[in-house]
Amino acid sequence: MKNVDESLTVAERISSKKSIRKHYVDIHCHCLPGVDDGPATLSESLSLCRALAADCVTDVIATPHQLGRFSDCNEAAQIREQVSALNKQLESNDIRLTVVPGGDVRVDERIYHLLEADRILTLADGGRYILLELPHEIFIDIEQLIVGLASLGVQTIISHPERHSVLAKQPEKVLKWLARGAHLQITCGSVLGEFGPVSQNAAWYFLSSGWASFVATDAHNLDSRRPNMNAAFRHISIKLGQAVARQVCIENPLRALEGRDIQMIRPAGARKACR
Repeated sequence: MKNVDESLTVAERISSKKSIRKHYVDIHCHCLPGVDDGPATLSESLSLCRALAADCVTDVIATPHQLGRFSDCNEAAQIREQVSALNKQLESNDIRLTVVPGGDVRVDERIYHLLEADRILTLADGGRYILLELPHEIFIDIEQLIVGLASLGVQTIISHPERHSVLAKQPEKVLKWLARGAHLQITCGSVLGEFGPVSQNAAWYFLSSGWASFVATDAHNLDSRRPNMNAAFRHISIKLGQAVARQVCIENPLRALEGRDIQMIRPAGARKACR
């Protein structure tokens, strides 16, 4: 007989937890053991997952790095197997967290082919959204990549643009990407100043402009890169209002998880983005 939780949709499971606590879906997290620069061991992975659950995260999209320096590993089938194994460990250790497959995919000209060959992953393995990471060292205009992915029915979510050296100082460069249907994901730690003042200022610029659709932990460990969704939610609520905080921390992440349309963010006085 199935566990009651298994017969419910994601929305129903999360709704059932609402009465107990605030809930978050984390669309960008490095929680799988021994696959990238996240936890090295299963023990470290379980500790990170406990911290995510304690931070009121109920569902996590595991996004190990794909391509870039991880080109020869972390392929889709391997990640699916590791996610399944981690979920079994979470259940046996009574950690109330659900993990689904995804990837933090470095921009690469082979992405179309690799998606079709089922070697890289979309978020929640749902085929609707892909999390793309820009090269840190240089600026690349990815407009045509966004257009090409859209022609395959895949929308782009750009991870942590506020931490990119060029975009942090010239945020308007993202506007033509947004006009092509891309979305931006800001890191909780950037909102809180953990990556320095330049990234923090850029994070708040993207959020207050209404250009960012998501906030995620990008957690890697319990030291320098721990989960802090609750703290980010509080700060965004204070500065931009709880409605915006709910959209970027709760509602849009859930929509991405379920493959539904992303809501536009409209903070009071927001600068207009071309969509």
